[in-house]
Amino acid sequence: MSILVCGSLAFDTIMTFEGRFSEQILPSQLHILNVSFLVPALRREYGGCAGNIAYGLRQLGSEAVPLATLGNDGQDYLERLQALGVDTRHVATTGESYTAQAMIMTDRDNNQITAFHPGAMSFAHDNAVPARSDIRLAIISPDGRDAMLSHAEQLHAAGIPFVFDPGQGLPMFSGPELAHFVSLATWVTVNDYEGRMLCDRTGLSLEALSGQVRGLVVTLGEQGCEVWESGQRSLVPGIPAAEVLDPTGCGDAFRAALLHGLAQDWDLVRCVSLGNRIGAVKIASRGGQNYRFDPSA
Repeated sequence: MSILVCGSLAFDTIMTFEGRFSEQILPSQLHILNVSFLVPALRREYGGCAGNIAYGLRQLGSEAVPLATLGNDGQDYLERLQALGVDTRHVATTGESYTAQAMIMTDRDNNQITAFHPGAMSFAHDNAVPARSDIRLAIISPDGRDAMLSHAEQLHAAGIPFVFDPGQGLPMFSGPELAHFVSLATWVTVNDYEGRMLCDRTGLSLEALSGQVRGLVVTLGEQGCEVWESGQRSLVPGIPAAEVLDPTGCGDAFRAALLHGLAQDWDLVRCVSLGNRIGAVKIASRGGQNYRFDPSA
């Protein structure tokens, strides 16, 4: 079985601020915010949700098929994916813009401030869901707004079960649009902040939302995950990391494990438990695609 990963491919510029954002930003002066952060450490990494999830799937031994768009500077990223054994037949390239770029700054408490330039991601809706019999599972992860809407409709029409993972793209959608995504999806996964926003915008509780899908997962960082099924909540404990270096890409590593387990018909708690394991490994490595994970260990 191949897993279709709809989402972004991006270059991440990752910066480390050795202080705390909370000590540099005055809440009473936000209306005249003018602040600069010294970042001694800076790296450029391969990233984007589709790229990070595909990387995680290959670490777990699953077949990954990204549905994504690169810009005119993306040839080395394409070659990297191919070297990892990722099926790149549905990675499009546009000469009209750069590959999407994320500028991510992390402070000593692992809080992050991110600036994102969509670039080629803005053309992702031109890349349709392929008609392939081997694709029997998919994920809608953060991408261009039009692409997320159209790909969800196409997957539903094709009868392909998929995970809806709005991530940082959630604020782009209204309550009715988010409710429609949920109605098309088979599973939903969000972090705790996104979960609160999803409930606020749709006017539905997590309990109610979980009654519309096969399962809803809310990640809670080091505290683990909530698994909601048919209105019932289970808590899956987190796994302590050997070292906390960089949270960038942890959510995507988790989603890769979730997809890997679903592809093998595991129950949702088992899928999430693997996600917690791989997330603990990822956070001990810098960048979204530099960790190594042995699922048999």
